[in-house]
Amino acid sequence: MPRLIHLNGPTGVGKSTLAARYAAAHPKTLNLDADEIVRLVGGWREDFHGAVELVRPLALTMAATHLASGNDVVMPQLIMRHGERDRFAAVAESAGADYLEFVLLAPPETAISRYRRREHHIDHVVEALGGPQVIRHSHDRITAYLTPAATVIDAAGDVDLTYRALITELD
Repeated sequence: MPRLIHLNGPTGVGKSTLAARYAAAHPKTLNLDADEIVRLVGGWREDFHGAVELVRPLALTMAATHLASGNDVVMPQLIMRHGERDRFAAVAESAGADYLEFVLLAPPETAISRYRRREHHIDHVVEALGGPQVIRHSHDRITAYLTPAATVIDAAGDVDLTYRALITELD
């Protein structure tokens, strides 16, 4: 059965890195990074949140199509509302797939340190929202958001350790 593997968590925790690694190791898996699709929308730099609102339904439609073909989708995407989670799960169910949510958590200072060392096209948005402060806030909100259905993965260690923990949970 195909799976929608949702990697959730604050900025800088490693969602995109793990998604790319997983897709590279699992042929025909779609790495559906909505932040990459956002860049295809004109004016996204000036209205990032507006572009995200346009892209999320497109990404979910892409996920449904790929899942219906019998292949996995890995989706690195921060969400902090149960309604959004329900939309992801409904897309998987409609395609005859399982929905698996993994929340990657690391101490905020670890995520901030990673964020400071990376180069990502959405970093200007994070900075405009307050940089480290928005990462701390996201950490608090995602921690409050957690549901029993979500599997929490400690992402405080190096990427290899976190990836092995993800693979162990998926197996």
